[in-house]
Amino acid sequence: MPESKAKIMRHCIVCGKPFLAKNVNSVHCSKKCSDETFRNKKRAIKREERRQAIVDNADGHQYLTAAQVINKYNISKPTLYRWIRLGKIKAYNPGIRMTLVDVTEIETILEVRKNPLVEETPKRLYSLEPEDCYTIGEVSKLFRVSESTVYSNLRKHSIPMRQIGRFVYVPKFDIDKIFKSEK
Repeated sequence: MPESKAKIMRHCIVCGKPFLAKNVNSVHCSKKCSDETFRNKKRAIKREERRQAIVDNADGHQYLTAAQVINKYNISKPTLYRWIRLGKIKAYNPGIRMTLVDVTEIETILEVRKNPLVEETPKRLYSLEPEDCYTIGEVSKLFRVSESTVYSNLRKHSIPMRQIGRFVYVPKFDIDKIFKSEK
């Protein structure tokens, strides 16, 4: 991506150091921090794949191992073993290093929902009145970026625009969030 003419101070999301962003979308101060974020994403994907494999293997069985219960019902290991120790659920040890738990007992404790709740995020209301907005020209002069950079960032971040006459207005709050330097 080409370098921006705007001088934007940001803080790295990995190490927290302040740095001068090369472009509007920069979030890392160095290649090292960028690689660290990439490795963390890869680790999270592998961890989720392993968890999903355990859950898929557990479907349709009457008795599950402790690891399968932990991954399928998303409870912590100490909680599961505390329930076993207190006698809330019965566990069976077939003589090998494995604790088997009855699925029906877990489901009665957790009362598994048939239809999980889906949290709807409220839609943000935009005030596109001229007093709450910048024009595209004002944005390009104020932040010293070209109009094409402004338009590309508006499209990228799905920021609404309103045209009144020959002026195109965009919300001040969103523009400030994208282009302003962090203090």
